[in-house]
Amino acid sequence: MDNLPEMSKIRVKQIRSGINREKSQKATLIALGLRKMNQVVEHESTPQIEGMIKKVQHLVEVEKA
Repeated sequence: MDNLPEMSKIRVKQIRSGINREKSQKATLIALGLRKMNQVVEHESTPQIEGMIKKVQHLVEVEKA
C-alpha cells in the first residue's frame, strides 16, 4: 500500500508546571497534549512538533521512543 517511511517517535514528559508562564507557552503545552505534571505523550518527530518542544524546552523532557 503506502511506501512511506515510518517517522521516528519521541516521548515528551512535562517536568515543570505551566503556572505563571506566558499564554503562548501554556497553549503549546496543551497543544502537545500535556495537562498534568509527569504526564507523558508520544508524538511523531515532525518539524512542527520539534518547534513546539523547543518553545517549552525548559518545561519538558524529551526522549526517543
